[in-house]
Order: sequence, then C-alpha cells, then structure tokens
Amino acid sequence: MKTFIHLLCVLILSIVLFACNNAHFLKEESYRNQVAQDFEQKKQALPHGDLFAIFADSILSVYEREALMFLYAYMPIGDVTDYPGDYYLENVRLSKQTRDEMPWGKEIPDEVFRHFVLPIRVNNENLDDSRRVFYGELKDRVKGLPMKDAILEVNHWCHEKVVYRPSDARTSSPLASVKTAYGRCGEESTFTVAALRAVGIPARQVYTPRWAHTDDNHAWVEAWADGHWYFFGACEPEPVLNLGWFNSPASRGMLMHTKVFGRYNGPEEIMLETPNYTEINVIDNYAPTAKAIVTVTDADGQPVADAKVEFKIYNYAEFYTVATKYTDAEGKASLTAGKGDMLVWASRNGQFGYAKISFGKDDALQLSLNRKEGEAYSLPMDLVPPVEGANIPEVTPEQRAENDRRMAQEDSIRNAYVATMMTEKQAKEWIDKLYGNTLQSEKKEKLVNFLVASRGNHQTLKDFLSPIRKEKDAVSWEEIRAIWILESLSAKDLRDVTLDVLNDHLLTNISDWEKIETDLFKRMYLNPPRIANEMLTPYKKVLREAIEKTVYQSVPDSMKRDPKVLIEWCRKEIKINNELNSQQIPISPMGVWKARVADEKSRDIFFVAAYRSMGWASAAWIDEVTGKVQILNEEFAKEDVNFDTAEAAQSRKGVLQATYTPIRSVEDPKYYSHFTLSKFKNGTFQLLNYDEGETDMGDGTTWRNLLKYGRELDEGYYMMVTGTRLASGAVLSNSTFFTIEPGKTTTVDLVMRESKDQVQVIGNFNSEATYRPVDSTEQRSILQTCGRGYFVVAVLGVGQEPTNHALRDIAALGNDFEQWGRKMVFLFPSEEQYKKFNADEFKGLPSTITYGIDVDDSIRKEIVQAMNLNNSILPVFIIADTFNRVVFVSQGYTIGLGEQLMKVVHGL
Repeated sequence: MKTFIHLLCVLILSIVLFACNNAHFLKEESYRNQVAQDFEQKKQALPHGDLFAIFADSILSVYEREALMFLYAYMPIGDVTDYPGDYYLENVRLSKQTRDEMPWGKEIPDEVFRHFVLPIRVNNENLDDSRRVFYGELKDRVKGLPMKDAILEVNHWCHEKVVYRPSDARTSSPLASVKTAYGRCGEESTFTVAALRAVGIPARQVYTPRWAHTDDNHAWVEAWADGHWYFFGACEPEPVLNLGWFNSPASRGMLMHTKVFGRYNGPEEIMLETPNYTEINVIDNYAPTAKAIVTVTDADGQPVADAKVEFKIYNYAEFYTVATKYTDAEGKASLTAGKGDMLVWASRNGQFGYAKISFGKDDALQLSLNRKEGEAYSLPMDLVPPVEGANIPEVTPEQRAENDRRMAQEDSIRNAYVATMMTEKQAKEWIDKLYGNTLQSEKKEKLVNFLVASRGNHQTLKDFLSPIRKEKDAVSWEEIRAIWILESLSAKDLRDVTLDVLNDHLLTNISDWEKIETDLFKRMYLNPPRIANEMLTPYKKVLREAIEKTVYQSVPDSMKRDPKVLIEWCRKEIKINNELNSQQIPISPMGVWKARVADEKSRDIFFVAAYRSMGWASAAWIDEVTGKVQILNEEFAKEDVNFDTAEAAQSRKGVLQATYTPIRSVEDPKYYSHFTLSKFKNGTFQLLNYDEGETDMGDGTTWRNLLKYGRELDEGYYMMVTGTRLASGAVLSNSTFFTIEPGKTTTVDLVMRESKDQVQVIGNFNSEATYRPVDSTEQRSILQTCGRGYFVVAVLGVGQEPTNHALRDIAALGNDFEQWGRKMVFLFPSEEQYKKFNADEFKGLPSTITYGIDVDDSIRKEIVQAMNLNNSILPVFIIADTFNRVVFVSQGYTIGLGEQLMKVVHGL
C-alpha cells in the first residue's frame, strides 16, 4: 500500500511539474500569435550572424521559449547582436523566480508583468547583471512588506547607493551607477526601475521630455502596487508615494511619457507604436489636461493622410519635438497635453506648415502644408506654459522626521563607500611610484585627475597603466599612447570603461604615424575608443582581421587605402533598417558586422570604427555639429562621406553672419540659452549641436564668437530660433528662415525680444554647485541649503565699499526679505576673509542669510562664466532658482541694491 501511495505521489508530482514546465508565458492566444508573427519577421530581417541560436536549445520550457520570443521580437537590433541568448534566458528565469518567491507575484496581472517586470532595458543604458545582483541584496529586505512599503524601501536602498549629480547625456548602466555612487535623473531612474523589477515590482521610467516653463527636462519612476501606478523621485526617498520635489513643476508639465517594451494595450493614451516599443502618455497623472485635434490639408484645402505631425515645446532656445503623430485618412491627428502652448509642425514630401496651439483653449487646429524650402522671413511668437496647481499628499511630522533620519543614515552608508575611492593624494602617490621622474609633471597631473575622476573604476585604470610600464628610466611610445587614450575619454567613460576595451585600443598596431603631422590628429582620429554615444567594446583587432579577409581580400594593394572601397562595401552590404532600432540605441561595430543590418547612425559608427581599425593613417569621425561622417584626405582636408554615392567629397559652403542689437538683459546671446540654428531636412529642421562649454575663445558658444564675424555652414535652408524666457515661464520667441548659398555670405538679424514689464530670465546657474558653510567642515550644495524655489547667492569682498554699501542696502529692507522667506547664501572668498567680517556692522540683515566659504572660488567662477561678467570685481549678487534660471545679476558698486532685489522678488 505504501509503495502504491508513493508511486501515486511521484506520478502526481510529475504531472504537476510537467504542467508547470509547459505553462504559457503568453497566456492569451491572440497576443501569443501576434508575438510569434513579430518574432518571425524579426528573424527574417536579421538572417545573418546566427543571432537566434538560443532557440535551438532543446531544454527550453514553453514558458521560457515564449518569454524569450517576446523579448527577441521587440528588442532593438543592438540587444540582439551585442548580448548572448544565455543572458536573456538567465533574466527570464530570474524574473520567474522572483514572481514565484515574492508575496505580490501572484497579484500582478500577466500583462503588467510582461511589460514592466520582465524587460531588462529601461532607457539607452548598457545592459548588465543588475537583476541578479540587486535581487540578492534586496529580496530579504522587502519580502515581508506590503507592496507600497516595499516600493518605498527599495527607493531607500537606492539612496544608499546613488545620489544626484549632473553628467553627460549617455546613460550609465545600473551597476555602473552603483559603482560611481551618483548619476543624473535619467540614470537614477534607470537604476531604480531596474532595482524594482529585480524584486518583481512592476516599474517604468517616466520622462517629461522638456518642461514648458523652464529650460530643462526630468525623469522619475512610476511603480505599480495593488492595481494602481504611483510616482516618486528616484533615489530621493519620501515618506509616502506620489510625492517628490517635482510635484509643483509636474503640475505645469505639458507632456509626460514612458516607452513600454513591445506591443502594449493598456488604458493609457498611445502616442506612438514602433517595432520596439509603445509610447504612452501619462500626463493625466500629474496635471490638468486637454485634447486637441490637428487637421492637415494641402494648399487646396484637401486632407493629407500620413503627414508627420510634430508637437514641439520651446526649450533650450529650440522648438523640441515631444510627440510625433501621423495623420489618418481624414488628415487628422490628436494629442492630450497640459494646458499651455505648443508649436505644431506638419510635413509631408518636403512641404510643411506650422502654427501655435493653446491646449485648453484650442480644441482644434487646421494646418496647411503651404510652406516651401527657400522662403525667407521672420516670425515672432509668444508661448505661455501651464499654470501651477500641485496636489501634495499629506505627510505627518513624525513621518518626515523618520524619513530624514533614514536619509542621513543612508548618506553615511554611501559616503563610506565613496571614501574607498582614490583621493588626489593617493592618486599622486601611486603615479609618482609608477613613473618616478620620467613623466612630465603636466602628464602626471592628468593621470592623477583621471584616477580621481574614475571613482569606483580606478582599479581598471591602474590595471591598464601598470603592465605597460617596462622601462624605469624612460616613458615608452606605448605609454604615451595609453595617456592619449585616457585623454580622449569623457569623465563618464573613465567611470565605466573596461580593461579589455582599453587594451584593445592600445595594442592594435597602427602604422604610418609619420603621415599624421600633429599630435592632435593622433589623439582625435586614430586612438579614441569612443565615436559617438555607443557602448564601448573591444572591436579593433577582431574587426580589422575580419575586414582584411572579407572586404579587402580581392582588392589590389594600390586600392586598399582608398576610402571608397570601404564606403562602397558599407553601402552594398549593410542593409539600413531604422525602424528596427526605434530608440536609436547604437549597435556595436561588431554587432553591425555580424548582422549586416543597422540603422543609419549605427552604420556611421561602424564605418568610423572600421576605417580607424585598419591601422594606416585613417582618420575618420562623426562631426558633432552636423552629425555627418567625415574623413581626412591625403591633403589633410576634411571630406564628407556619402553612402548614397559611395563618395567622399568636400561639401559646398557659404557664410552666415548675424547682426545683433543688445537688449538690456542680454549683451551677448548664448547658444542653447538664447538662440539656436537648425538645418532643413525631409520636411523638418534638425538642430546644429554646437558645444555649449568650449569654443576657440573659451567662453562658450555665443553670438559674438559664432556669428558676429561670420561662420561657414553647409549650403541649405536654415532656421534661427531665439527666445527670451520670462520669470513666469512664458517665452518671447522669434524664428528666422534663410538660405545659405555656396560661396556667398548671408546676413540675418538675431532678434532678442524683450518685455518692459515682466521679469526675464537672463542666464543659468547650477543650483547643485557646492560651498562650505562657516559652521561646518562638509560642503553643501545651494539646493540643499535653499530647497526648491528662488534664492539669492552673493560672493562678497570683505571691507570693500561696494560690498559694505550692498549689505547696508539689504539690511535697510531686512523685514521685506524676512517676509519673502527665501534663503540667501552669502559667500566669502576664503576663511581669512570671513574672519574679517563683522555682521554687527550691518544691523537689520535678515535671518534668512546663510554664510559660507566659496571653496576654490567655484561659485564665483560659475556666476562669472554663466553671466559673462568681469572676473575680478566683487561683490556679485544673483537671484536664481532651482531650475537654474538667473533672473537678476549685479556686480560691483550698485546704488539701491536692496530695492532692486525686492523689485525683482515682487515680480516673480
């Protein structure tokens, strides 16, 4: 009897296990069939490189096979080519394990789990092993908590690891952010979404692509619990959900969106469907909204189907596209947005039309495609953002106190890790020990800076430099090249570059160095691992060998250095498919080589990588301003690469010169702050990306050093946008359309409109800039001291009459400043200067003043550079806000400073 019962139990268990093993991941048959169809199309589009080998694994369960099929059907090309199938299989198994083990796993609907837990990618970051690592750290910490409490707890853990600091636009992977211990908002939210998904909590990254009331954007997180989506600031723990510093600005938002992996049929408004993701509109979660319908017609008034309709917000002195729709058979497209102004731009077959729309006032707009390339005119436009109306959830004093206590504890945990990173002293000692007196002090200083900047990645740099140090009494050519490679990297690259990448670019044999006349060309065009914003990979050696065996196998020696050979090969052999890479996440060079399919940008990166890899003097790059692929010909002249004709030739150029009559608040307009240039292509204008930080004159890209004396531009049709931002958030814009003709100079007026009545934004100041309070040894940011909103920052000259006069003016209106209630940070150039200061001499100064030391003169330099001020004159006063907008500046001796400050305050 016992034997029978035992056999029966074994049989039942086997049936259960078999059923589990063959349970569907895609339970709805119609959706499963759709995924299968999309998957087969993806396989047909990528026939090379054996990219789907994981599906030949006979041990895959039905669940695993369907989950993999879902991922592969919709992932961008680079995710197929650059990561092995075993990586995705591990993530499928980990996500299922998490759903089985976590108490909320069974509560999550299949559709929500499919789109917001299983997918690995959040933004455009490199993929990593964060799901496995984070699950190991978090599972016991959240397992016994209700779902909403678990979300809050994960965010506290994230704050232990990462804090906010601005950085460049490339998104670090979650593990790289942990290694660095800081990141910008897009990286914090990518990291936090990965952490939540690691413990089986549905999460998504939400972006306002651009604010309407200020020149910035922001990203945060929404997480699903108990049937609802809640929002919060990533790595910025609050006591409750639906609370963050951005509640108020979000209420002024015009659009918030998230990109959902795959085909998604949720309740939100669908803005865009692509082969990779579904973009949904979540603005209704944050602000009052209205819907508007745009009808596009031709010049005869007939509706135009399939017209591209771009909804644009003025931001950073350009009209930035925040949503793209296409008209239906009746020529109609619609959008739900916050109640403010946008520019609507419609185009088809090279013709275009545009107009302003006010959501909440205009429920319909008719646009005619009546504009043509080449028309010259100027168009003023006033744009008003939504009004503020934040909904702030209640937090008790006890909740706030406990949250503050925890955050302080988390700061100490993170700071203990940061303390393990190399200090300047430690880096200097290590470099001195490695190189002795053989290396110039300038190069030593650079290496010290690299080690410090690499944060938690300093061991990689040490492992790179140490083995190539072979001669005690000299610095080898290899070591010089190693320094050049490090010089070419961005600060973020230093924080996450890997040793195999550095070694691959160092050890690849480069010949014909003597043909490159300057070190500049060697550093810029031959050595750099980075080409654009691609994932850095070790490709040079393998790619060179593959190209020599394939591309150049039957090419005569006399032709092997002709760039046309490689251009022609790329043109013929690489199939362009932009749709399969809708997010424009670059495919690695080896990924393109394997797949022979790429979007245009990845093709361009591949060409530059391949050309550089060949070992001879093959200088190639992507122009940062225009985005064009360029090479250096034998006469050391730049040529544009044209993949349509397999040619490389110098482009035809003309000169643009702009006149400018200064307005009272802007002496020398700055690019991105006050004006931008865009070039017409395919019915719309594409921004020219000038460097905002460095030019030949070293003071940022401004009218004076860009356009006052003329600047060469490619021939074509252009638009100049200017804008004056008012303190209310409204903008007085002007758009000028003109044509650049070859060999000719085109002169236009740069028009900055101004308001006689309203306070205007006149510059930018980084509210994350740090100083040292006089009663502390630790540095703090202006934001930490002042909180969100407007504030006053000043750098004083102690004992100088202009400073004394300014302080007396402020003291005379001390009660007014007290009533205003905002913080004022008054800084001294040094500790010695502060000790000479006697506040009793200025009776009546408001209690809202915090005194501090301007460490390394950093705050004053920030203000001077941002506002184009005299470098040596004190005091300097600004009124700014935590959106980095400056609305008032004063330098030196100023009559009635207190009254001037209060006049601006009353106008805010």
